[in-house]
Amino acid sequence: LPPQFSGLLGTVYRRGNLSFTPDGNSLLSPVGNRISLFDLKNNKCETLPLATRLNIVCVGLSPDGSLAILIDEEGAALLVSLIGKCVIHRFYFHKPVHSVSFSPDGKKFVVTKDNLAYLYHAPGKKREFNAFVLDKTYYGPYDETTCIDWTDDSKCFAVGSKDMSTWVFGAERWANLIYYSLGGHKDVIVACFFEENSLDLYTISQDAALCVWQCDTELDGLKPMPPKEAAKEKKAAEDDEELLEEPKGEEIHGKADPSEQETRNKVKYSRVAKYFFNKEGDFNNLTAAAYHKKTHLLVTGFASGIFHLHELPDFNLIHSLSISDQRIASISINCTGDWIAFGCSGLGQLLVWEWQSESYVLKQQGHFNSMVSLAYSPDGQYIVTGGEDGKVKVWNTSSSFCFVTFTEHNSGVTAVTFTSTGYVVLSASLDGTVRAFDLHRYRNFRTFTSPRPSQFSCLAVDSSGEIVAAGSQDSFEIFIWSMQSGRLLDVLAGHEGPISSLSFNPMKCVLASASWDKTVKLWDMLDSWRTKETLIMNSDVLVVTFRPDGKELAVVALNGQITFWDHENAVQTGSIEGRHDLQMGRKELDKITAKQAAKGKSFTTLCYSADGQSILAGGLSKFVCIYNVKEQILMKKFEISCNYSLDAMEEYLDRRKMTEFGSMALIDEGGGGDEGVAIPLPGVKRGDMSYRHFKPEIRVTCVRFCPTGRSWAATTTEGLLLYSLDSGLIFDPFELDIDVTPSNIHKTLSQKEYTMAIVMAFKLNEKKLIQEVIEAVPSSEVDVVCSSLPDLYVEKLLEFLASAFETSCHLEFYLIWAHKLLMLHGQKLKTRSVKLLPVIQFLQKSIQHHFEDVSKLCEWNIYNIKYALAISQQRGMKRSAEETPGDEEELDSDSDYLM
Repeated sequence: LPPQFSGLLGTVYRRGNLSFTPDGNSLLSPVGNRISLFDLKNNKCETLPLATRLNIVCVGLSPDGSLAILIDEEGAALLVSLIGKCVIHRFYFHKPVHSVSFSPDGKKFVVTKDNLAYLYHAPGKKREFNAFVLDKTYYGPYDETTCIDWTDDSKCFAVGSKDMSTWVFGAERWANLIYYSLGGHKDVIVACFFEENSLDLYTISQDAALCVWQCDTELDGLKPMPPKEAAKEKKAAEDDEELLEEPKGEEIHGKADPSEQETRNKVKYSRVAKYFFNKEGDFNNLTAAAYHKKTHLLVTGFASGIFHLHELPDFNLIHSLSISDQRIASISINCTGDWIAFGCSGLGQLLVWEWQSESYVLKQQGHFNSMVSLAYSPDGQYIVTGGEDGKVKVWNTSSSFCFVTFTEHNSGVTAVTFTSTGYVVLSASLDGTVRAFDLHRYRNFRTFTSPRPSQFSCLAVDSSGEIVAAGSQDSFEIFIWSMQSGRLLDVLAGHEGPISSLSFNPMKCVLASASWDKTVKLWDMLDSWRTKETLIMNSDVLVVTFRPDGKELAVVALNGQITFWDHENAVQTGSIEGRHDLQMGRKELDKITAKQAAKGKSFTTLCYSADGQSILAGGLSKFVCIYNVKEQILMKKFEISCNYSLDAMEEYLDRRKMTEFGSMALIDEGGGGDEGVAIPLPGVKRGDMSYRHFKPEIRVTCVRFCPTGRSWAATTTEGLLLYSLDSGLIFDPFELDIDVTPSNIHKTLSQKEYTMAIVMAFKLNEKKLIQEVIEAVPSSEVDVVCSSLPDLYVEKLLEFLASAFETSCHLEFYLIWAHKLLMLHGQKLKTRSVKLLPVIQFLQKSIQHHFEDVSKLCEWNIYNIKYALAISQQRGMKRSAEETPGDEEELDSDSDYLM
């Protein structure tokens, strides 16, 4: 099986609304055209293996947390199962959607687009021909709608609009409430919230004003419409539907100023208070808000990055803090009201704040600009990335979180790498420095510089981690430093063009350097650092890399060719013509076709697989190609993105976007959106006049294979994408045959054939069944079972034990298993140590955790016994041969009680 998409790192939030799951422990965050699920309790992040065609703008989560509706920029929706992590249904709303919200009972959901609100029947638990059935269409606002909120019993919902009005609609046709319009604001409505179990309403506008509305009727006071009138309305709606091509369901037309007759015996609202968030006028652009009904907590975010916490209805300020200097785009509160999530789209920031203890639960931020390079740690557990924003970030591949960011560079980072120990990260930058960072103490402990300021474009470190080399793009020289002393050892001159790539031979102290002067030079570090060999190419050389065994060299040139060399004899052993496989897209503003543009383009990044049999290549396109080196054929093309919000995705221009005056892309429609100037009228000072809307171009800047050979990663415009063979499936059988069934496993177990039962359980690969089989083995038989277990299943059993230690209470039993397995198979496991290292480390981490817990308990017990003995000695109750047996028993029972 080819590797499957397994995760998106490096980007945590782009735009759209954040949503907490109903249990309050996980957070859904839209990242471009994908969705990431942050498990805050177990400190893990997972990107769902599905994508929309364009960037996601709004997410609706069902009350039970099993379904989500994802809607993109053009109104195309996906109904997604969060349990099976798959797409159930696709639907097209034909126009951009502003917000979507499920009713608290989960039976309906509302979608707002243009100035209308649409009420749909929510998909149920049973199979349906159409998952999206329109129930009612609500008319009322004159301008675009912005927000939705439901009452707790799902009887009514409120919709805010850009025309400064808020509308309350009945989900059913109530006799005393069909629609109600509320004014009172002087700017766009940002949010509206119902009070708990009430029709009382809070409305918040962009000019930082809050209106409190009181209703004269309780929720129980809503009367159903008489049956005759309801039937009449329904028939009229059905007649209209027959005339219309597009069904609109039952239509409800709201009026901003209804007549006195229409309002008689109807629900009435009155404004009881109006509050302003900031009278100083320092920051008057309110951008996001969230309200927790049980605790009456209102959280508001502003364009300046400040947020306020207020207690309603009295509007008491709890605290005001600044989380960044960028606009807060989305706020969400979890079910308990303890955690508040903030999304800042400008910086790609995602924060979860615990407001009572004033501490961060989660603080993640991607690279501000695009990522340029990446490197795996030797054990494959960590990935380091460098970006154009000058930051170096280290990510954990299992949790997908960034755990340290180094900000010492003053300019863009061009290359990053790990040393062979895995505890030192090196980075080269255009600021003229190469920096070494310590992953134990998280500090910059070495800074390497050149005698004259140079911009470093590439970096390499030898297998011992002692020699650091960096290539300059302006002085055409290679600088060599000692890691131990930090001194410059030598400057290698000889190239006549900028140095584009460096690579050390993993087995020898030989450095390969590639340059735009159409040569690759090999330098022997031990032979007074003179050029060992020069390989002449037909075109400018972009990338050079050694095979993991050091016996072959792969080179990418500007003419699109990948050539393979036997560097010992300076002989070319093969070549791959890769330009046609790159398959570039055409940018919206390009004057020439993609086919013509591709003639001057080639792969810009190259990497061997861990076994050296395949090579991975990427460049200025949405494809990453994997080739077989021996056969020199294309094995697979990975399409890294299907997001048409990015430029250069399509091979041909869309004719619908072409006019007699040129491409529609030349017209800057979204002049800034919410924060910019939509229509530049005379005298208008709002927004940034220099703001321009542009599409990022899809590209792959760096690809790397994991040293374990189980996954590979690519830095792209979308973020850091991981493709893995280990992407966790719910049902993942292993060498399954027809006889392996749960009943047969139980039968084998009852016959006391433990080894066979364990092998069968692993073939079926269901965790509960494996646990049941292992726990059924008597502790006296563990030794025999371990010795007769096939090698292939030893690894699988170790992996299972590592995960079982975290949850099981059978500590000693599992320790016996781990001890016997390692004692009996240790020598064989040592030969595959690189592959097994993460599993062994996971096992060690689990055992260490239990060791710390148990040792604390034991120390406490020892202390208590010593204390009891000291007290008894003080009171003169020293034991002697003459003491009666009764006294002895009494003392024993006392010490037992203390233990």
